[in-house]
Amino acid sequence: MPESLSFFLSFLKIGIFTFGGGYAMIPLVQREVIDKGWVKEDEFLELLTLAQSAPGPIALNTAVFVGYKVHGYRGMLAAVMGIILPAFLSPLLPVTQIAAVVSLVPFV
Repeated sequence: MPESLSFFLSFLKIGIFTFGGGYAMIPLVQREVIDKGWVKEDEFLELLTLAQSAPGPIALNTAVFVGYKVHGYRGMLAAVMGIILPAFLSPLLPVTQIAAVVSLVPFV
Protein backbone atom coordinates (compact mmCIF):
# COMPACT_ATOMS: atom_id res chain seq x y z
CA MET A 1 0.00 0.00 0.00
CA PRO A 2 1.39 3.44 -0.84
CA GLU A 3 2.63 5.30 2.21
CA SER A 4 0.32 8.29 1.68
CA LEU A 5 -2.72 6.01 1.50
CA SER A 6 -1.68 4.25 4.69
CA PHE A 7 -1.21 7.63 6.35
CA PHE A 8 -4.64 8.79 5.14
CA LEU A 9 -6.35 5.61 6.37
CA SER A 10 -4.73 5.92 9.80
CA PHE A 11 -6.02 9.46 10.26
CA LEU A 12 -9.39 8.51 8.77
CA LYS A 13 -9.72 5.77 11.37
CA ILE A 14 -8.91 8.26 14.11
CA GLY A 15 -11.43 10.74 12.73
CA ILE A 16 -14.20 8.14 12.48
CA PHE A 17 -13.84 6.47 15.85
CA THR A 18 -13.07 9.43 18.09
CA PHE A 19 -15.72 11.30 20.04
CA GLY A 20 -14.99 14.26 22.28
CA GLY A 21 -13.12 16.68 20.07
CA GLY A 22 -9.49 17.30 19.29
CA TYR A 23 -8.06 16.64 22.72
CA ALA A 24 -9.62 13.16 22.66
CA MET A 25 -7.83 12.48 19.36
CA ILE A 26 -4.34 13.33 20.56
CA PRO A 27 -3.61 10.04 22.37
CA LEU A 28 -4.85 8.07 19.36
CA VAL A 29 -2.72 10.09 16.97
CA GLN A 30 0.25 9.67 19.29
CA ARG A 31 -0.14 5.92 19.51
CA GLU A 32 -0.74 5.55 15.77
CA VAL A 33 2.23 7.58 14.52
CA ILE A 34 4.69 6.35 17.15
CA ASP A 35 3.74 2.65 16.90
CA LYS A 36 4.09 2.72 13.12
CA GLY A 37 7.49 4.36 13.45
CA TRP A 38 6.59 7.48 11.53
CA VAL A 39 7.64 9.84 14.32
CA LYS A 40 9.64 9.38 17.52
CA GLU A 41 7.99 10.23 20.82
CA ASP A 42 10.08 13.34 21.49
CA GLU A 43 9.41 14.61 17.96
CA PHE A 44 5.68 14.05 18.46
CA LEU A 45 5.74 16.07 21.67
CA GLU A 46 7.48 18.92 19.86
CA LEU A 47 4.89 18.78 17.05
CA LEU A 48 2.08 18.72 19.62
CA THR A 49 3.53 21.78 21.33
CA LEU A 50 3.66 23.53 17.97
CA ALA A 51 0.06 22.47 17.23
CA GLN A 52 -1.14 23.85 20.56
CA SER A 53 0.49 27.21 19.93
CA ALA A 54 -1.02 27.60 16.45
CA PRO A 55 -4.56 28.99 16.08
CA GLY A 56 -7.26 26.54 15.10
CA PRO A 57 -8.51 23.12 16.12
CA ILE A 58 -5.85 21.06 17.87
CA ALA A 59 -6.63 17.83 16.01
CA LEU A 60 -6.34 19.55 12.66
CA ASN A 61 -3.13 21.33 13.66
CA THR A 62 -1.63 18.08 14.92
CA ALA A 63 -2.55 16.35 11.66
CA VAL A 64 -0.98 19.19 9.67
CA PHE A 65 2.31 19.18 11.56
CA VAL A 66 2.67 15.40 11.81
CA GLY A 67 1.71 14.93 8.16
CA TYR A 68 4.18 17.55 6.99
CA LYS A 69 6.95 16.11 9.19
CA VAL A 70 6.44 12.58 7.88
CA HIS A 71 5.60 13.00 4.18
CA GLY A 72 5.78 16.70 3.36
CA TYR A 73 2.83 18.37 1.63
CA ARG A 74 1.39 15.04 0.45
CA GLY A 75 1.36 13.69 4.01
CA MET A 76 -0.11 16.92 5.31
CA LEU A 77 -2.96 16.72 2.80
CA ALA A 78 -3.56 13.01 3.55
CA ALA A 79 -3.68 13.59 7.31
CA VAL A 80 -5.94 16.63 7.07
CA MET A 81 -8.37 14.90 4.73
CA GLY A 82 -8.44 11.86 7.01
CA ILE A 83 -9.26 13.98 10.05
CA ILE A 84 -11.81 16.25 8.31
CA LEU A 85 -13.79 13.84 6.10
CA PRO A 86 -15.65 11.98 8.88
CA ALA A 87 -16.78 15.22 10.50
CA PHE A 88 -17.86 16.58 7.12
CA LEU A 89 -19.64 13.49 5.80
CA SER A 90 -21.41 12.32 8.96
CA PRO A 91 -24.03 15.12 8.93
CA LEU A 92 -24.18 15.21 5.15
CA LEU A 93 -25.16 11.58 4.55
CA PRO A 94 -28.35 11.55 6.67
CA VAL A 95 -29.49 14.82 5.09
CA THR A 96 -29.17 13.37 1.59
CA GLN A 97 -31.13 10.28 2.65
CA ILE A 98 -33.91 12.40 4.16
CA ALA A 99 -34.03 14.56 1.04
CA ALA A 100 -34.39 11.44 -1.12
CA VAL A 101 -37.29 10.17 0.99
CA VAL A 102 -39.04 13.55 1.11
CA SER A 103 -38.83 13.90 -2.67
CA LEU A 104 -40.90 10.72 -3.01
CA VAL A 105 -43.83 12.24 -1.09
CA PRO A 106 -46.30 13.61 -3.66
CA PHE A 107 -47.49 16.67 -1.72
CA VAL A 108 -44.06 18.13 -1.06
